[in-house]
Amino acid sequence: MTEADPPIFAPGALPSAEMLFDQLTDAVYLIDPNTSNIVWGNRRAWECLGLTREDVLNHSVLSLQKDVHGLPQWSEIATAIRNSQCFRFNGRHRHQQGHEVDVEVHTTHFELDGCAYFLSIARDTTNRVAQEADVHNREKQLWFALNEASDGLWDWDVARGSLFFSPQLKRMLGYGPDEMAPELATWANNVHPLDSPLVMAALEEHMQGKRSRYEAEYRIRNRNGHFIWVHDRGRVCEFSPDGKPARVVGMVQDISDRKKLELLLQEHASNDPLTGLANRREGATYLTAQAELCHRLNMPLGLAFIDIDHFKAVNDIHGHLAGDQVIQQVAQVLKNAIRASDLVCRWGGEEFIVIAPNANLEQMARVAEKMRLAVLQALASHNPPVTVSIGVAANPGKTIDQMKLITDADAALYAAKQKGRNRVELAT
Repeated sequence: MTEADPPIFAPGALPSAEMLFDQLTDAVYLIDPNTSNIVWGNRRAWECLGLTREDVLNHSVLSLQKDVHGLPQWSEIATAIRNSQCFRFNGRHRHQQGHEVDVEVHTTHFELDGCAYFLSIARDTTNRVAQEADVHNREKQLWFALNEASDGLWDWDVARGSLFFSPQLKRMLGYGPDEMAPELATWANNVHPLDSPLVMAALEEHMQGKRSRYEAEYRIRNRNGHFIWVHDRGRVCEFSPDGKPARVVGMVQDISDRKKLELLLQEHASNDPLTGLANRREGATYLTAQAELCHRLNMPLGLAFIDIDHFKAVNDIHGHLAGDQVIQQVAQVLKNAIRASDLVCRWGGEEFIVIAPNANLEQMARVAEKMRLAVLQALASHNPPVTVSIGVAANPGKTIDQMKLITDADAALYAAKQKGRNRVELAT
């Protein structure tokens, strides 16, 4: 026999049953069903209660239990034990020092030599009960904290189609605790129409496992009909047996104040501070995007280069403050004269550019002439008169070249200046 082999006992040297029972960490009691007396127990039966063997044997089990009172109740329990294969009971044993010991008792019944017995195994569950109570308390504290936090909670039961909204989330949107139907449509129907496609796509990609979590910033309608900005994030936390998402939970945070500041900063970064129009950087970005779009859709792209005539004379006669006012007035007139799909930006100084997707050279020329006449009429009373010269260029959809478009329009503007100003010239 090697050291790794288990010991082999000779038939006469096997450990006794009592010796084996004494090694158990659970208390074992052999009980007379009729008298409730304990007729046998292992060492743990009395040591776990701070008692001696004499204190336990031949004494009623009722003296140990705090939750069983008198023989009538014991009789009812005994009947239940006889009618079950294994009777489980959660109770409390009295410790000799006065405190209670939480126990889980499993009892079976059998007969030996014509006598009936109950065999009970009692496990000390004090630590487990304490841990369960601690977890329960922590869950209540956590739920309270999450419910009362600034973030709103949602819990989507995909299988049932129900959607739980926390009280804080309802307050965030201006609703009472008994309002907002617990269904997906309540949320989906109030997402801003412009944001909805991206939000739904992000959620669907997460549900399909393409994203590790769902996250989106969007606008949602509150009870007053106004839209607030929120940061929404969530994750699938349960799956059905077939592997499909069964439950998704998440949090919603009101970011309206941050979003307003962010949009304001973006506006300052992309807008000209004097006129409020898009600045040169924003204009260049828009031109690139429209050039790619028009090329893909085979649409023409038009561009107009605009310059205020004799602007130096305005500054020399009336001062730079008056010059700034003229630039502001011209900017407003140009903005009102262009199509809704076009963009006018301040290119620099007294120069402006109009970018017009899906406009050929002829159409661009008509837009340019409309702008020229609008400036002439709006600032007719100004001394000296304020007029603009405009150079126009356009590229067919399949041959769009941004730099050539700008260069051609600039050359046409130069030609308009050379031919007497206050006119529109087309690129050749």
